[in-house]
This record gives sequence, C-alpha cells and structure tokens, in this order.
Amino acid sequence: MRTLQDILTDLPFADLPPAWQDYDLVTFSSKKYLWDYQQQALEFALKALWKYYEDFRDFTEGESEATNEERKTHLWQWYRDNGLEENLDISLRNLKRDVRALLEEYYPVEDERIPYRHFINRMSFWMATGSGKSLVLIKLIELLWRLMLRGEIPEHPVLVLTARDDLLDQLKAHVEEFNSGSTDFRIHLEDLKAYPEHQYMSLPLVGEHEITVFFYRADNLSDEQKERIVDFRNYENNGRWYVLLDEAHKGDKEESKRQHIYSILSRNGFLFNFSATFTDPRDILTTVYNFNLSEFVRAGYGKHIVILKQENRTFRDKEDYTGAEKQRVVLKALLMLAYVRKAQEALPLDVPAYHRPLMLTLVNSVNTEDADLKLFFRELERIGQGKIDESVWKQAREELWAELDEGPELLFEGDRFRADRELFESITPAELLYLVYNAPAPGEIEVLLRPSNRQEIAFKLKSAEEPFALIRIGDISEWLRTELEGYEVIEGYEDEGFFQRLNENDSPINILMGSRTFYEGWDSNRPNVITYINIGTGTEARKFILQSVGRGVRIEPLSGKRRRLLYLYNAGEIDQATFDALKNHAPVLETLFIFGTNRNTLQTVIQQLDREKRREDEHEIALAVNDDAIDKRLLLIPVYREAGHTILEDRKPRKFEIAQEELNLLRQYVDHLGDPRLLVCRHGASPSDITLLTRCLDSPEDYFNTYNGRRYGQLSILLSRLFSYFKVIPLEADGLKPLENEICHFRHIKVLLKDISELKEKIQQVQSYRDPTEEQDKLIQDLQRGQISPEEFRRRYDELSRRSPREFFEHEEKQLQIRHIASHYYLPVLLSENERIDWIRHVIRHPSEVEFLNKLEQYLEQPDNALASLDWWAFSKIDETLDEVYIPYYDPRSNRIRRFLPDFIFWLQKGNEYAIVFVDPKGMQQTDYQHKVDGFREIFLDDAGRSRTFGYRNMTVRVHLLLYTRDRNRAPEAYRECWFDSLDAIPACLGSI
Repeated sequence: MRTLQDILTDLPFADLPPAWQDYDLVTFSSKKYLWDYQQQALEFALKALWKYYEDFRDFTEGESEATNEERKTHLWQWYRDNGLEENLDISLRNLKRDVRALLEEYYPVEDERIPYRHFINRMSFWMATGSGKSLVLIKLIELLWRLMLRGEIPEHPVLVLTARDDLLDQLKAHVEEFNSGSTDFRIHLEDLKAYPEHQYMSLPLVGEHEITVFFYRADNLSDEQKERIVDFRNYENNGRWYVLLDEAHKGDKEESKRQHIYSILSRNGFLFNFSATFTDPRDILTTVYNFNLSEFVRAGYGKHIVILKQENRTFRDKEDYTGAEKQRVVLKALLMLAYVRKAQEALPLDVPAYHRPLMLTLVNSVNTEDADLKLFFRELERIGQGKIDESVWKQAREELWAELDEGPELLFEGDRFRADRELFESITPAELLYLVYNAPAPGEIEVLLRPSNRQEIAFKLKSAEEPFALIRIGDISEWLRTELEGYEVIEGYEDEGFFQRLNENDSPINILMGSRTFYEGWDSNRPNVITYINIGTGTEARKFILQSVGRGVRIEPLSGKRRRLLYLYNAGEIDQATFDALKNHAPVLETLFIFGTNRNTLQTVIQQLDREKRREDEHEIALAVNDDAIDKRLLLIPVYREAGHTILEDRKPRKFEIAQEELNLLRQYVDHLGDPRLLVCRHGASPSDITLLTRCLDSPEDYFNTYNGRRYGQLSILLSRLFSYFKVIPLEADGLKPLENEICHFRHIKVLLKDISELKEKIQQVQSYRDPTEEQDKLIQDLQRGQISPEEFRRRYDELSRRSPREFFEHEEKQLQIRHIASHYYLPVLLSENERIDWIRHVIRHPSEVEFLNKLEQYLEQPDNALASLDWWAFSKIDETLDEVYIPYYDPRSNRIRRFLPDFIFWLQKGNEYAIVFVDPKGMQQTDYQHKVDGFREIFLDDAGRSRTFGYRNMTVRVHLLLYTRDRNRAPEAYRECWFDSLDAIPACLGSI
C-alpha cells in the first residue's frame, strides 16, 4: 500500500503554481521557527490540497456538491492507479443499528456497503510525540486562511477537535504565542457552541486579517444533546467544514460513531488527522507526512534508543528473588546513569552544552503492600547507605559492561552504540554516590516535603547537601503513613516544587520515580535512562511506553539546537571547535538506555511504531560498508555555513525569474503608487525592501531573468515573492570533514515483500564475494602435490567457479540486480533497469544512473583505465531522500536555497592531492541544472573560474562537479566545462589541478 506521501513524493513542491507555494513556512512566532521536517509536512499538505482543489478539478466559487464528489472520485482513482488494491469500503452488515442509520443518512449505500471514495478527502499527519505537530496544525490553519483569501479553496469554517482538556489548553497557549508574533494575521478561537450564533448573526469567519476557528473536546461530539455532549447536527453546515483532529482518532466503544461524525462534518470540506500513533489502514493510506518516532530518531531530532538485555524480573511479586539479585538489577540502572553523568561532567566548562542526565523509574503499582515502587525504593536506599556486597557490585558491573562492549543495537537506525571502556571502568562505589546520590559518603535517607504539595516527595542522604531523587505520584499520603514511617521528614524545604524545577540547570534531582500519571504534558531533554517495572503489555501500557519514550528522546545539545551534534555540525549550525570539544562524549549523552521487566515485551511494544510505519509486508535491510575498498581511508565531504550577506550581495547575484509582461506591470504599479511608503501599508514592505526594489528596477538586467517567463498571476503574490527573494541568505563552504553517517541510505533499504529470505541470501552471497582465481590456483597446486584427491579437487573447484559478483532477484516481472563493485562505498550495489520497480526503495533505478554505472564497470575492465593509476579511489551512490551530502544552490522556482544531491560522489587521491568529485548523470533534459552549476561555481570556484583549494591534514583538496551525458558537444557553451561523455574525465580531475 503506497501512502499519500509516497505518491506525492515525485511532485516537487517548487513545481506548484506561485499561489500555492508563496508562503512563509518557517516562522511560527517571534521566538519560534519550524524545523525542516515541519516545513516538509506543510509542503506535502499544500501539494495534496493543490492536487485536490486544482489539478483534479479547479475550484470555482459557488460550485455544486457534485463537483466535489467528482474530485473525490478522481482522488480515489489516483490511489488505485498508484497500486491501491485493498478494499477499504465501510461494510454496514455488522454495524450497530444507530451507526448504520447515521451513515445511511449521509452517504449512498451500494450492496450493504459505502464505497471508501466518499471518505477519501482527508490527510493524516503521523508525527512523533515531541515533534511539534501542534505547531504544524496551527500553521496549517494559517495556510487554509491564505488559500481561502486567494480563492484557491472553498471558504469553509475550521474546527479543531482534541482528545483531552490539556491538549485544548496547549492549543490555546500555542495560538496565543502564534498571534503575538504575527503582524498581518490572527487566529481567534471560539467554543463550538458559539457557532450557531455566528450563523444567526451572519458574522464573517474569514476576514482580511483574521480567522475564527472553533474548538471542542472530540469525545463530547455525538448524535445526542446533553450538558457537555453536543449533537453534531446542530453544527453540521452541510458537511462544509475543515476538521482538524489532534489525537482525536481514538476513543471508547463509541469511537467508530465519532469517527464517522468527523467524516460527516467534513464530507464536503476536508479532514486533517494529527497523531503520534496510527493503526487503521485508512489512516496509514492517507498519511501525507510520516515523522513518527522511528523517523524522528533516524533524522537526528531525538536521542538514539538502546534497549538493554538486563531485565528487571526480580521485581515480579510471584517469583522468589534474593535481596542481592534485586540489588544487582538496581545497581545496573544506577551504573548506567552514573556512566552518562560522568560523560556530562567531563564536558569542557567553557562550552555550555547538553543536560544533566536523569533516570526515570516508571512502575505499575505505587500504593499496594509490595508495590513495585516501594521495592525499587528499598534497594535504592540500601545502596545509598553503602550496603553493597562487593560480589554484587562486581557482577553488576561485569554484566552491564559485557553488553555495552558488544555494541547494543540503536533501535530504528541499523547501527550500534559504542561505549567508552575507560570511562565506564573508572566508576567506583564512591563515584556512584557522588554522581547519583550527590553525596560524598553513604548516609541514611531523609524525606523532604512541601505541605502544599501532596503529589511529590524528595529524598536526600544525610551526608549530602542536596536531594537526589523525587517520587511523583497521584497522592503521597499512603506513602507517608506506611512506607516512610520512622524516617526523618523535613517540611517546607523549598518554595517551588522539585518537579516544576526539573528542567532548570541547577536541579539536583537525578532520579524521578512515579507511575503513569506524571508524564502527560511533561517536556524535558534530561532522561537518559528509563527503567520500566511491571508496566504490562495491554493497550494502555503500550500507549504509555510509546509516549514516555517519545518524551524521553528529546534532545538539545546546545541552547535552542534540538538535533544531535553531528547533524548540527553537518548543517553548519556549530563550528569545528565546538564539535571537537563535544564529540567524544556526545554519543552517550545522545542515547536513551531502556531497562524493562521483560526486554522482549518492551522491544515488541516500541517496535510497534516501526511495524505500523512499514505496513504489514515491509522489511528493512541494512547493507554493509565495504571495508576492503575504504581501508581506513579518509572519505572527505564539504560542510557549509550561512554567508554573512544576502543573495543579492553574491559575486554574481542569482536572478529573480519573472515574465517580461509582469515585470512591466510591476514597474507601472510602483510608478503609479508614487510614494514608496504605500508599499509598507499595502504589502507589508520594510524600508530595506523598498530600497532593494528600487535598485532592482533600476538595473533589471542584473537582477531579473525574464527568459523563462515565470508568472505569478497577482501583484500581491509577486511582491511577496520578491520581498522574500531579498532576504535569501546563501550558504558558503566551511571546510571539510570525514564522512560519518551522512551517507546512510544503504542501511535503510525498504522491501515490500512478505518473504525476503531468498533476497537476503543472494545479497549475502554477493556481499561476501571474493575473486576465486587465487584459491583456484592453490587448488591446482594442491592437486599436483597430491594433497587432495581428484574428486575433492573437482568439488571445491566447481564451488569456487559458481561464485559470482552478480545475482538477480525478480518479483512481479521487475528484476533487481545485485552487484559486487569492488570500489563502491558499500556492498552490494542494488539496481534495476526497470524504473517503475516499486517493491524496493533506495536502490539505483533511474535509467541515466544505471547507464552510467554500466559504463563505469565497462571502463574499469579496461586494463589501462586512468583510475587504476591513482593511489586510491572509491565512490558511492547518494540518495536524495536520506543522505546529507549535497551542494547548496538558489532555486528560483521555490525562491530559496535548496540542496542539490548529485547521484554519485567519487573520492580520488594521488600523493598529497585529493579530489572530491560529484557526478550527476541526469542529462540535459533537466532544465534546472544551470542553477545547480551556478550554486557549485559560487562556492567552489574562484573569480577566475579555478577550483578553490582546501587544506586537510597534509593534503590539498579540491571539489569538482561533473554532469554525465552521451554527447558533451551538445551542452551550452557557458556550461560545457561541467559536462563529460568519457569516464576519463573523472580521474582527470586530479590531473587538472
């Protein structure tokens, strides 16, 4: 099943008409900006809306409902054309009588079912807890308002439905923040119950500078009227709503009815569904953007996740475990915390970075006689008192290190965690007391209370100055009466709650213990260790685990930078000195280590998200780095930073594309206004915008490209695009770095097959291929010496002869080739000569790429090929969806800096000369290649057109761009030096320096 996102991927956002892409997708408020993935979610939403409201059938004011039904039919057929085979129709046979009657009232019935095309006007946003989907929802409201003002979509009211009151409060707070930073637009929130009054008074919902958005609790919407429950029919508006669901796709036994009510309300509008968890195939099919937990972590926005094999089985009430065994389990978790704390303490003091690591202990029972939390607390107390048996300490350390030393798997990433042995083994019992208990010596526990707060208890050793642990539960009264009787209790210790201060830099709390109640709405970067005790595996437990892990993976290496360190460095957001100062301890601080009562159960629950994302028959295969080819060599890639000027100040400013007629119209309009200040009033221009506009109009040949004839349709859209153009900041080279995880697509080969065993076997055979010639020669010698029999010789010689550097795998008449290419970065290389192969992703399939690779292999078979004369060389495929090796350039269609990811990268070395060669074989039919070449020239060539040199260690490095074509002479003169039709051009990059 291909999702809506899959289908829309091949439609470039830059190809949408200006009226559909001329929006600020970055700014949320004066202090908050959207991440790139949040912007991509909005881009995909705009692509889907454009497809529905313009491409399938262009929206016109006053159109009939039949026109909208026609759109649904087109959209449904589009899904079918893209491989949808599942029957998603709503069967009426087994539905409750009231649900069936409800559906029959609003939808046509065919053979006891309602075709799903009537529900297809929807899109889902599958976004992880902590990914900021609420911000995307609010920005989407702004986009709907702007599209309605431009007449691109119908002017329907907007309704936001949330699952809980805290989500409603969060919505209101976010809208208030959004409004405070917006100058030309406000969102006015109203309770849904106010809608009839708006209708009666004919109050406008969509104004020139604001939109009224209604909200309500999703579970209070029904088909009957009570005190808080409202009958949707009173608000139905003939199904002309834009309905936005915030975690509102779940519910109790009435759920299915509610889901149908949401669809009925939006049947002539559109439904937008936001959630961190989807299971229904209809939600998955209509997913317009997937950034769930696995994608969130893979993209570097969350901590790595490691599930440790150590199990907390000793806390099962029905099994007999000794105190030593219980202590060993707790010790391992504390050792893990101490290890992360020690890494944090080793950070340089002059670079404020990361967080103070925290351990979460989440339990099932709190106040029963042998509650899980009480059992854990007792062991925590014994260790704090120094009552640690030396053999228990030794065994706990050895068992935990044995697993860390193996390199536990990083969940979702196809990689492994690498521990620092020296750092781990330096932890002593005394250091454990300091790092975990904030104490210089063992001591008795004392209890810290605030009389006004009945939800939290803090604990401190008497030998320490500060508390180290906090229990946060629904009511502490039972604990005080039973478990803590006889302890010294200090009341009124702090004016402010410990939990409230957990995220402060000076919070001394290292351990947070509690049940399922505390995590809702909690946002923190601090968790590095989570230990679950008897949480269970039911529906609520699964939801709790997924949400608590989702909150635990949040990260902020540097203030305001919410992405892992390597990604920040590669994006040019931090400098070399900062990266070097932090990189050794980043891996452990950027990892969430999870212990559980039953590891297999825990892993099953967490991997549920990945399975849902992958759908039923989707698997992921990780290929291997080709160590023989790389041989510990440096694979260098360029890194970039923002320039200190706008694009207009470049050596050769990239030109703004506009049709000559619209340029003339713009000039006439500005002349007609007379006073430039009117541009400020009418179009929100700044004084600098007016200055730059005057400069561009005075020298149009320097700043405008009228050759392509790009039209904007409306002066307001044109001016908005032009003012954005004035603010584009280009990227410039910031040196080189060794390749780390920037090429990663080969670890995430997606396969949409039920059984992949044969494919995996063939991949393994090619991956382990070795040229048999040397072994065959040795067999001949052994036979001649009489060391093996003729029968043994024939058997082994035939086995070697069957070795092949190529295998083939076919499914649905679409063949995959599996090749061993000795100098490729990873093995094997997967390619298909059928571009429409859709059962495998992230392989080479474009005809131009396949042709180039075939030519390269033929070239390498020539004994005198120029690559053979180099000291060393290697190359790799680059995947434009997953990899981070690129050349930045200004794209006039999207009016922003974009990333050009050539299809291949070559690394060449001879002596101290080193070349990075980007190769792209897409051909001259792609008319935007000039913009990409211009971007390359601006960064990597000097004023005379010569390659700039970069020093790295003792090497001189240059960066080249080559575009492959069959006939170089057909290339335009101005760009001919970038084109090549002979493979000799690649090694010649070293000879041209």
